[in-house]
Amino acid sequence: MTLFGSRKIARVAVEMAMTESREQEREYKQRFFKEGIRTAAVDYGGDFISSVNKIIERAVVASKREGVIKEMHADEGAVAGATREALSQVMPKAIGFNVGGKIGIARKEDHISVAIFFGVGLLHLDEVAIGLGHRAVRS
Repeated sequence: MTLFGSRKIARVAVEMAMTESREQEREYKQRFFKEGIRTAAVDYGGDFISSVNKIIERAVVASKREGVIKEMHADEGAVAGATREALSQVMPKAIGFNVGGKIGIARKEDHISVAIFFGVGLLHLDEVAIGLGHRAVRS
């Protein structure tokens, strides 16, 4: 069954955030592109609190670089807002810790989703977290 819309695009963003290598990212990008879905993924890491702005910036920059969005206020705001929503979902686990992981972004038509997957560092006892945000923007 082929689902398009917010649910399908959210799933694709999560899959992009879960890729383990640049090669796998490229493979997934090509596969999703054939379905008309534009994607991007970008790594990040650092202290959670001081990294929030950088994570949002990286998501917007990667989205523009990969052609997921145009350099338009509405598109950039949609990615920034979806990224902020995803971050707010994982904030309780991450505050005060170092985090590292990947941002996955997906878009088809007016649906944009951002998924954030990361490990939360606590000595050698790592926790994992995933957050997901969605926005609708005129395509």
